[in-house]
Amino acid sequence: MTDQAVRDAFLASVGFPLDRFQVDALDALDRGASVLVSAPTGSGKTVVAGYGVHRARAADRKAFYTTPLKALSNQKFADLCEEHGEGTVGLLTGDVAIRPGAPIVVMTTEVLRNMLLTGSPQLDGLGVVVLDEVHFLQDPYRGGVWEEVLILTPTDVTFVCLSATVANAQVLGEWLRSVRGTLEVVVERTRPIDLHHHVTLERRNDDQPVLVDLLDGQALSAEGRRVDAVMRAQRRLRPGPAPRMVRRGRRSATPSPIRTPRRTEVVELLEARDLLPCIYFIFSRAACEDAVRYCVREGMRLLDRGTRRRIRAIAEERTEDLGDEDLEALGWHEWMEALESGVAAHHAGLVPSMKLAVEQCFTEGLLGVVFATETLSLGINMPARTVVIERFSKFGGAGRATLTSGEYAQLTGRAGRRGLDDEGHAVVVFNEETPFSDMARVALAPPPDLHSSFRPTYNLTANLVGRFDRETAHQVLSRSYAQFEADRRAGPARRPLTETLARRLGVLEELGYVRGWHLTGRGEVLRGIYHESDLLVAEAVLDGVLDDLEPSLVAAVCSAFAFEPRRARRMGHQGPHAPSRRVPRASDRLGQRRRDELQLRLALLATCAVRVAGLEDVHLVPHTRGPEPQAAAAVAAWARGASLGDALAVVARDAGEVAPGDFVRVVRQVADLCEQVARLAPAPATQAAATEAARTVVRSVVAHVPPTVTAAPEPGL
Repeated sequence: MTDQAVRDAFLASVGFPLDRFQVDALDALDRGASVLVSAPTGSGKTVVAGYGVHRARAADRKAFYTTPLKALSNQKFADLCEEHGEGTVGLLTGDVAIRPGAPIVVMTTEVLRNMLLTGSPQLDGLGVVVLDEVHFLQDPYRGGVWEEVLILTPTDVTFVCLSATVANAQVLGEWLRSVRGTLEVVVERTRPIDLHHHVTLERRNDDQPVLVDLLDGQALSAEGRRVDAVMRAQRRLRPGPAPRMVRRGRRSATPSPIRTPRRTEVVELLEARDLLPCIYFIFSRAACEDAVRYCVREGMRLLDRGTRRRIRAIAEERTEDLGDEDLEALGWHEWMEALESGVAAHHAGLVPSMKLAVEQCFTEGLLGVVFATETLSLGINMPARTVVIERFSKFGGAGRATLTSGEYAQLTGRAGRRGLDDEGHAVVVFNEETPFSDMARVALAPPPDLHSSFRPTYNLTANLVGRFDRETAHQVLSRSYAQFEADRRAGPARRPLTETLARRLGVLEELGYVRGWHLTGRGEVLRGIYHESDLLVAEAVLDGVLDDLEPSLVAAVCSAFAFEPRRARRMGHQGPHAPSRRVPRASDRLGQRRRDELQLRLALLATCAVRVAGLEDVHLVPHTRGPEPQAAAAVAAWARGASLGDALAVVARDAGEVAPGDFVRVVRQVADLCEQVARLAPAPATQAAATEAARTVVRSVVAHVPPTVTAAPEPGL
């Protein structure tokens, strides 16, 4: 088949005319170049990815489609299965493996990185790699993975890199050319659907909230200037920090002339203005759940009877493999009541089956409002007519900060359904802490630059030593985007990554993982461990922390590497179930002997962590994340057959209330770690116990991998 025939066949399958930037990107691929596409959310970047896959298949080569999120991988897997047939598409996400030898495989980016580091035979015949959401390379925890993939992938592989709009796309393209060869940059800054920016507020003498324009063209609106002037005058009368918003029925010495509307009032306003469905972003899982409960309690009903029947059918299909006890622990009936009202929450604390049910209901146009955390904006195809942002600031590592232009663009990118809406709407809920002028400045600001967060990990260090001589390893690091950016800077900030590598080598040499530029037996083990706390996991495996343990306790100790205490809440309630739900008594049923043994092993693990941290201080290396053992008893109980409700009660007793989805995620990570231990532990008995541990924890809601969602077709996507 000629190149033109390949292109014609693809265009016929698309079924709609392409935009100019899509044509330019396809032309670049036809010229044999890799391509970086930087364009707004919803503009149709995935058409370019689809053509890359199509070309690879026409040439009888493999295609890998990588994403940063398992949820996005699931969605792309479903889309590609529909396009190419289930038998030709596989899925690899760490805890799920479906047809890994298929000619098209969707995977998380870490899976491809691990293949490259181990020289996996699955790389044979690879023709194209799609790097979706490539702007993730600036993520401080995972971003280095994208750079490793771009550097280590064989040079004959074509890359299709898809990015949100960034200001320095040409600079990023210059670096990509330095590591990948011929590459073209295609930039599109215009949204496919016009976006209108509003603020919703309630004036003191009004009974209902209103929508006011945030912008007038490329400037702050006249109403925005008036509101800012009113609030400045109010602050002169009432100096000091802005008070909490005033609710009806409460008196204030100097009531604010403008009030923050309630969530239900905002939804009712949007319904009256025919601006539903909407995604209502709240930067708190608990607040998302609170919003859903309040809407139901207030009697909000956004659906007709026929729609409710379809929603129930979807929800029952998605959760049909879960037992009654699990459904009770998940608060299924309360969740179902909210869905049938047209309201749902979407966040990482939901178990996958419930989250996928929400996504399917929304993409089918069955829900009126989804209260969501910002993770929904990261790649998942759930467009809406309107996006609401409850607060124009959020907490980060340095405290509360105003949203950046990139964050605002990412959140509002879901506003406007191509082919269904003539325009999209972004609505910010008024709050005294953020003036209209600040919101307008962010909305009008150019996109941010994309910067590297790459630093060599211990695992990468071991793999560099194991695969390359010292000079070649230094060349690999020098090709990173981090070093590229450092070389463009002047002064002391230009520090070579080889210094960072040398510091990590110092730690590894003192712990016996390397001698000079050679791996020891311990180093070979570290080379095969893929985890944020890779060195500490290796220490636990090699120093016998997991030896002579029954499988449930192996899983329990491994949970210390997976649990995040920040996800637990000491007070209040989290999850789709109602606060009045009966909570089981916390009984782990481990017995005193197991508890004593578990505490001993966790103490040994803590000693390993102290030793590693001490050496990192000496060699000026940032500390490895230490163990967090608070979920250990709950995971041990789960491995021994406890119900989901009992396991959640145990972790609530020991750590604070944990959402079911978070517990499921911890257990899945435990299973993955146990599988790594089973491959790498020196003692056969430990290998066997770890294998059994991985098997016993993957059951019930943890093992339940529901069918993936195929998003409703959207022209241009």
